[in-house]
Amino acid sequence: MTEFPRYAIYYAPDTDGALSRFGAEILGYDPFTGNDVLVPGDLIMHAPDWPALIKDPRKYGFHATLKAPFSLTPDTTEDDLIAAFDDFARTPRAIPDIVPVVRIISGFTAVVPDAPSAELSALAQACVEGFEVFRAPMTPEDRARRKPENLTPRQVEQLDRFGYPYVRDDFRFHMTLTGRLPTERSASVLAMLQQRFAILDLTALQIDRIGLFRQTSATSRFKVLHHAALTAI
Repeated sequence: MTEFPRYAIYYAPDTDGALSRFGAEILGYDPFTGNDVLVPGDLIMHAPDWPALIKDPRKYGFHATLKAPFSLTPDTTEDDLIAAFDDFARTPRAIPDIVPVVRIISGFTAVVPDAPSAELSALAQACVEGFEVFRAPMTPEDRARRKPENLTPRQVEQLDRFGYPYVRDDFRFHMTLTGRLPTERSASVLAMLQQRFAILDLTALQIDRIGLFRQTSATSRFKVLHHAALTAI
């Protein structure tokens, strides 16, 4: 059985920026404050069932996964994790710079890079490996929830090694905006979100900070515990 609290290392844009506000409005939740956010009325007019479409991603808040949720090992503490998080942020590294676009991946809409980024993949893997010492082993139930029977042999190996299958060459940076969409809804929802995103006029995005998120129980949403800017080389 999963132990709580759970923690995750995510990219979350600066809370004062337009991208953060965009994500909070789309998902109806601000993970920095832990408060609900009013979804724009025109969005609800376009999709009256919007609360159902965002039910799953709303639980996590607007983010991109760098290290997937994990419980702490018995010999580590939250204070230890925060200290390691700050050390990681202070370590000089290449800061990824992407062109963000809204696309459909695996049936759901997300903000993704227009093109692959080696620096972004390196940052994600550094998070995966750098915080592995804090991750408690998966329970059999946790492993089963990842449906290893549907994964490639490489992904199964990564699941067993890191507790998450989508790392290394299988990593895809994405900031989820909806859950999986019915095929007949995909085009209209995508067009609507692309139009809203275009208003931000965000032609470049530096992945220059990381967030430590915490979930206190199986029914609670993730909330930002700590947020830090990365140190550039």
